[in-house]
Amino acid sequence: MSFVEDTNSMYLLAHQWRLFTETASASFSSSPCKTDESSSDTCRDDFSVLHLKLAAIAAILIFGIVGVSIPLAGRKRRLLRTDGPGFVLAKALAAGVILATGFVHMLHDAQSALTNVCLPAVPWRKFPFAGFVAMLAALATLVADFAFTQFYENKHRAETSGVKADAVALAADRSASLIISVAPGPEEGEVINEEREPLVPVHSHGGDQVSTHVRHVVVSQILELGIVSHSVIIGLSLGVSRSPCTIKPLIAALAFHQFFEGFALGGCISQAQFTNLKSSLMASFFAITTPAGIAIGTGIATFYNALSPRALVIEGLLDSVSAGILIYMALVDLIAADFLGGKIGSSLRLQIASYVALFTGALSMSSLAIWA
Repeated sequence: MSFVEDTNSMYLLAHQWRLFTETASASFSSSPCKTDESSSDTCRDDFSVLHLKLAAIAAILIFGIVGVSIPLAGRKRRLLRTDGPGFVLAKALAAGVILATGFVHMLHDAQSALTNVCLPAVPWRKFPFAGFVAMLAALATLVADFAFTQFYENKHRAETSGVKADAVALAADRSASLIISVAPGPEEGEVINEEREPLVPVHSHGGDQVSTHVRHVVVSQILELGIVSHSVIIGLSLGVSRSPCTIKPLIAALAFHQFFEGFALGGCISQAQFTNLKSSLMASFFAITTPAGIAIGTGIATFYNALSPRALVIEGLLDSVSAGILIYMALVDLIAADFLGGKIGSSLRLQIASYVALFTGALSMSSLAIWA
């Protein structure tokens, strides 16, 4: 009886292993998938597509540079200072854009890719992988947010403690020298038993200021990671397309999208108070990511098949990760931090205007899903 049971168990394991290998092979195959949608390409013009892609690279690059540069260039001007009402409204608008990007665009694209008919029904259409991966990405972002914040706070405290110790020692030496130089000498037989407190002119920043600065540093870096990751995917998707009917509406939509994402990122970089070199590097990296993705996609368009199972799985998983990061950053570090943290001030007019800007950005970016 035990021999029969062992044989059945081995047969079931072998059967399950065969199903797993077949599913994995079908999921990561690079062979093209023939569907009615892919076979009926009535709008294809390689010559026009090349010109449209060049126009898209130029437009998206310009709008991205302008968007990320405005907060950086205007941080010392009254209108666009990071503590001014104009910046608060523009950042609220950009937060709505990023929130809609995660929910309406990236999560929807991930769901579409991972439930495509070119993929095996099991497991891709039996489990909501897009939402599951987005949830894991959001939780991972939370852990990274906490870990980076602790790291930078400890680093800042160590640097501050070192500066304080040096300042105390220097001030003590100076005060001791000053006491010796001005104190009258004791008369004969007189004993001086007087302790003088050293003059220690040390100024320390409050813990709240340190925490706020650290939060801005962490938020700017994680936000750039989320934006850059999905910008690469967007650029590749546009670059591999060979249909002018698909690319034309995408140019205006992506330019608008790039401008406001750049503004939100530029505001976070400005608030983090990085050096000019580091700010410029972060801004440049953001601005060139989508155009670089378009250029790479254009180069591989002749042999890349966006409907192959492997491409669909990779695109869907990356879109899900990007959606989770952007949704977390928009809700926690942009919207909640400003609207619930009291950063929009006590002015009722500014509060109402900020909510209007937030909903306007979210609804405007959501409406672009009609074309993009």
